[in-house]
Amino acid sequence: MKNILIAFTILLSQLTLEAQVRIPQQSPKEKINQTVGLTDVEIVYSRPSARDRIVYGNLVPFGKLWRTGANENTVISFSDDVVIAGKTLKKGKYALYTIPNIQTWEVIFYKTIDNWGNPKVFDEANVALRTTAKEIAIPNAVESFTIGINGLDTNGANLQFSWEHSLVSLRFDVPTHKMTMASIEKVMAGPKGSDYYDAAQYFYQSNGDSIKASEYIDKALDLTPEKPFFYLRLKSLIQAKNGDKKGAIDTAKQSLAAAETAGNQDYVKLNKDSINEWSK
Repeated sequence: MKNILIAFTILLSQLTLEAQVRIPQQSPKEKINQTVGLTDVEIVYSRPSARDRIVYGNLVPFGKLWRTGANENTVISFSDDVVIAGKTLKKGKYALYTIPNIQTWEVIFYKTIDNWGNPKVFDEANVALRTTAKEIAIPNAVESFTIGINGLDTNGANLQFSWEHSLVSLRFDVPTHKMTMASIEKVMAGPKGSDYYDAAQYFYQSNGDSIKASEYIDKALDLTPEKPFFYLRLKSLIQAKNGDKKGAIDTAKQSLAAAETAGNQDYVKLNKDSINEWSK
C-alpha cells in the first residue's frame, strides 16, 4: 500500500508539472550576434512594448538611470577592444545602462552584469566607459524597444536604440586594420599563394597601400601555377587603380579566358565589362 501511495504521489507531481500554464512574456528576450570587421558583438536584452503608453518622460523618466530594456540586465559583449568617442573599451561583457534626456543620452558600459534592472547601489568604480549620444526624432513610431547594430563597415558600426519616436545612435570602432596587419605579418613568415592573394585583396578593398597590393598579387600568381581567374581579376583591378589601364586590360583578357575555361559566367561578364570600360 505504501509503495502504491508513493507511486501515485510521483505520478501526480509529474502531471502537475506538465500541466503548468505557459504564457507569453510581456517583454520577450532578444539576442543579437553580429560580426563587425573581425570583431564579434553580442547583445542580449528584453524588449518592452509601448502599448498605448507615453514612453519617454513617463514610462522611462528623463534624467534617470535606465536598464535599457526590461527585466534582467541588457548585456553587450565585444570579442576585442573597441573605441567609443575616442576612449578604449576593453573586450568583455558589460551591462548597458542609459540616462535618456531630450536630444542627448548618456550611455554607460557597466562591469557588473548580474543585476535585475538597475544596481541596488550604483558604483562609479564599475563604470568601464561613459559617453553621450544624440537623440534623433523619427517620424514612424517604433512599438517595441529595439537595439540594433547598423551602418556596418570594416572598421566599425553604430549601436542604435529605437523606441516610440526616438532613435539614439552611438558609433564604435573595431581594430580590424590592426588585427589584419598582425595576421598578414604572421602569415608572411611562410606564406602560400592564397595568403598573398588575401593580403592583396585586403589592401585593395580597404584603399590601403596599392603598391603592396600589387606586390602581393604578383607573388600570389608566382606561387600558383594554375593562375586562377579570380587572382587575375584582382590583379587587373589593382593595375587599373594604379593607373595602368593597358596592363589592366591585358590581365583582364587573361582572366576572361580562364573564366571561360572554368565556365564561370559571372567573371566572364565582369572582365568583359571592365575591358570595355578601360578601353574608352
